[in-house]
Amino acid sequence: MSSTSAPAIEARQLVKTYPGDVTALSGLDITVRAGTVFGLLGPNGAGKSTTVKILTTLARPDSGAATVAGHDVLRHPDQVRRAIGVVNQNSGADPSATGRENLQLQGRLYGLRGAALSRRADELLERFTLADAARRPVKGYSGGMRRRLDVALGLVHRPEVLFLDEPTTGLDPQARGAMWDEIGRLAGEEGLTILLTTHYLEEADRLAERVAIVDRGRVVVEGTPDSLKGELRGDAVHVELRAAVGEAGRTLLKSALGGLPGVHEVLVDGHRVSVRADDGAAATPALLGALERAGVGVATATVARPSLDDVYLRYTGRRYAEADTGAERESDEGLVLAGGAR
Repeated sequence: MSSTSAPAIEARQLVKTYPGDVTALSGLDITVRAGTVFGLLGPNGAGKSTTVKILTTLARPDSGAATVAGHDVLRHPDQVRRAIGVVNQNSGADPSATGRENLQLQGRLYGLRGAALSRRADELLERFTLADAARRPVKGYSGGMRRRLDVALGLVHRPEVLFLDEPTTGLDPQARGAMWDEIGRLAGEEGLTILLTTHYLEEADRLAERVAIVDRGRVVVEGTPDSLKGELRGDAVHVELRAAVGEAGRTLLKSALGGLPGVHEVLVDGHRVSVRADDGAAATPALLGALERAGVGVATATVARPSLDDVYLRYTGRRYAEADTGAERESDEGLVLAGGAR
């Protein structure tokens, strides 16, 4: 891919607010190269689904601009819709229709007819291991089967860009792993550009060639998962305290721990202390000793190589799980399969 090739997706300074002065996006920027998997990673409420709505022409930004497959989303929405496939957080399939009927309806909306439509439906049913269930109503499908059908629906018309909005939410670990395998095959074999939104750190780490971490409606950092983790020196040491510390305690602990040899980036947040250490195993006894001298009880301590959770912690000052639990879930009202299939 030439470095001069136009990006498959480009968004600049997207701003979106909702009634009640709720800011969903506050100047979001992303650029996605053609033929790559790009992950928008962030907790619920970070702005991921709002970004997808704008890029798929289902919402208008208050300001900013975006293009998808070379088409301006505001000036040429019909051309954008013909070039994309969308898999929503919630299933877009008609539960009373069979899997084959859903695929045939979706294909007809994009102008497919006759033998070409039948061949495409058969191809997708086979690819997503749904051939044996093709004539069964979708309401009898398992969660994993429904998600596979949803992806197949998004691919009927062979789009240039596929949007997967939280594609594995609600799936059990086995079904989630199977979906990850299929997304990986789509990217490798089909050469699709895939924009994946997720709040699963492992999902972004495994599937995305580049990720943008979104927090409070803006991108706080972007890069390959390996490069982002590689920016964090040494190991991550996380200590769970027996009791939360207040503001004075946080200041005291930051001062005491920050002065230890080989220790960097001390963060004290309630019941938790997190530090970067050149050698986590060697630094842990000194950390525990400093905490004991400060009169702070320790419940557990762990040492690990850097993860995307540590990247998020570094750039936002809070743990990913806490942000995800505390955020209000974004509304996905109005996000449907491209072309108005559902």
